Amino acid sequence: MESFRTPEERFEDLPDFPHEPSHRTVGDLRVAHVETGEGPPVLMLHGEPSWSYIWRKVVPPVREAGHRCILPDHVGFGRSDKPLDPGWHSLEPHVGITASLLEDLDLRDATLVVHDWGGPIGLNLALAHPDRVARVVILDTVIDPREVWMSDLWVQFREFVETTSDFPAGEMMNATCFADLDDEIVAAYDAPFPTAESKAALTGLPMSLPRLESVDVAATEGFCAALRADPRPMIAIWGQEDLLLTVATGQRLTASIGRRIDHVVPDAGHGIQEDQGPMIGRLIADWLASEP
Repeated sequence: MESFRTPEERFEDLPDFPHEPSHRTVGDLRVAHVETGEGPPVLMLHGEPSWSYIWRKVVPPVREAGHRCILPDHVGFGRSDKPLDPGWHSLEPHVGITASLLEDLDLRDATLVVHDWGGPIGLNLALAHPDRVARVVILDTVIDPREVWMSDLWVQFREFVETTSDFPAGEMMNATCFADLDDEIVAAYDAPFPTAESKAALTGLPMSLPRLESVDVAATEGFCAALRADPRPMIAIWGQEDLLLTVATGQRLTASIGRRIDHVVPDAGHGIQEDQGPMIGRLIADWLASEP
């Protein structure tokens, strides 16, 4: 499988992200992650078009509360290798590669924090590995493919993906936030993707979602039923100003798995970690302190 490896110099002098990556080899791919802090593991799974950089404001309160924060870059993103075939990028391989991180680092009693595409990846992971994942924090995500087709903004985004030949990662990341990002932050989101060919994941993942008439309803409802029956602690935190996956979307998601939104965060869009990262970190740290 052909893949692209972003030159390391693209990641020099990133604002507020001094962490050096660790690398693993999974099949033919080099996969990157960052670790910082010591204590029980907290694994933070990003979505699209972001990478582990998005967690930089969330990490400090969690780390200072005595946790080991682990920030992987999904294959196709960040410092990880980027398969050139958009068709490679679907849920199943991403779940498998993230599962290999749990095993390679021998993570146990882990907390998953999931956002956007990190939601379906992480929640599948949690169901498959109850011996390693102890609790879950859900941020602005979706697990029912039918839900995204209810969002006019997502439908417009999907149409854009189908027609663009060079996905503007930084610009799109900025569009997900309540407040405009500084130019240097936008550049940090562009850093992993110096060429059009390096952006296969940015088009492949949204294109992998089935159209409304093709959704496997039985599988989706079975997935939700398994999460409803799961006894592990979970909380949901949502951006009040998320226009892509609205608070109503979050309410339907949490109801479908027998839970509720625990915190609606003001002045936060879909890019909730950029808009209110320190607050999200404190909410997570406080919740972890209250859990046995």
